[in-house]
Amino acid sequence: MTTIPILFEDNHLLIVNKPSGWVVQGASPDQLSLLDWGKGYIKEKYNKPGNVFLGVVSRLDSWVTGAVPFARTSKAAARINEQLRAAMVLKLYWALVEDKPPRPEGTLVHWLVRDDREAITRAYNGEQPHSQKGELRYRTLGETDRGTLLEVELITGRKHQIRAQLTALGCPILGDRKYGSTRRMTEGIGLHCRRLAFEHPTLEQRIDVVAPLPKSWPEVSPHQDGNH
Repeated sequence: MTTIPILFEDNHLLIVNKPSGWVVQGASPDQLSLLDWGKGYIKEKYNKPGNVFLGVVSRLDSWVTGAVPFARTSKAAARINEQLRAAMVLKLYWALVEDKPPRPEGTLVHWLVRDDREAITRAYNGEQPHSQKGELRYRTLGETDRGTLLEVELITGRKHQIRAQLTALGCPILGDRKYGSTRRMTEGIGLHCRRLAFEHPTLEQRIDVVAPLPKSWPEVSPHQDGNH
């Protein structure tokens, strides 16, 4: 079985550090999804017969890396989904972008329209037919030899939101040719779910995990680390 780093695990949760190129759920018959891997991991580790329950509560695009949580019980899935709906889940991303943003930090608000035919999300400054509001906060962590490193906090959670909004800012994510990048990453694109924090679904404790960066990312000096 492929080895995927485990960030947190107990009887209720499984949080993994997703590699680039894996879909979280719904892979083609000849492709293993992260959900399939997780079920196989639990089945093998705990010697469980029959079907294994594992609930998807949050997804990342296939070329995005970082923290992905799964619920090991239906009760845990329901309670994490409640926190997601109430905007109680903290998700911090690191994004490597081609150009410096106009301001070192700020809040972006766009109206997002999904184009399913092109499989792309478009960001507009004003409301559009069938649009959804997209909001995020960003701050500059520093420079690398490949581009500018941003920390991004999602306020809303729309499909391809970070990719579309940073492109609208004039800062496409490295390697993300679908959204206008002209530079390549060794693997995937320069977007990583760095930190994930929420209330444990059954215990009175805060779960707060940090996902190490892929080895293909450029070096980040210690004073730029967004883990605080």
